[in-house]
Amino acid sequence: MIFTNNWIKVSILSLLFWGMCILPSSLTPQAFALDYDKEILIEADFSDRDLTDSSFTKANLRDSNFSNSNLQGVRFFATNLESANLRNTNLRYATLDSARLVEADLTNAVLEGAFASNARFDGAIIDGADFTDVLLRKDEQDKLCKLAKGTNSTTGRNTRDTLYCP
Repeated sequence: MIFTNNWIKVSILSLLFWGMCILPSSLTPQAFALDYDKEILIEADFSDRDLTDSSFTKANLRDSNFSNSNLQGVRFFATNLESANLRNTNLRYATLDSARLVEADLTNAVLEGAFASNARFDGAIIDGADFTDVLLRKDEQDKLCKLAKGTNSTTGRNTRDTLYCP
C-alpha cells in the first residue's frame, strides 16, 4: 500500500512539473507567417504588425501602409509597392527582388541584408534608410545615392554610407 501511495505522489508531481514546462510556452503569443501571394491589397493597412516571414509574392500593395511593422524575412518578390508607406519598418533579410517601390516611403526603414536585385526605387523617399549589405543593381544604387540623406535612428548608420555613395 505504501508503494502505491508513493507511486501516485510521484506521478502527480511529474504531471505538475511537465505542465509547468509546457503550459507557458503554449501561452506565448507567436507571429505566424501569412501568405498573401498574388492578392490585390490596394490601400491595405498592415501598420504596427509583426509579419515576420510572410509572403506577398506578386501581390498588388499600391498605397498600402506597413509603417512601424516587422517585415523581417518577408517575401515581396515581384510585388507592386508603389506609393506604399514603409516608414520605420524592419525589412532585414526581406526579398524585394523585382519589386516595384516607385514613390514608396522608406524613411528610417532598415533593409539590412535584403535582396533587392532588379527592384525599382524611382522617386522613393529613403531619408534615414539603412541599406547595409543590400544587393542592388548598380544603376539603382546610383539613383538612390542622388537621394540619400539622413541617419537611421535604429542602427545609427548614415544612409549614404550604407549605399557606399561616393
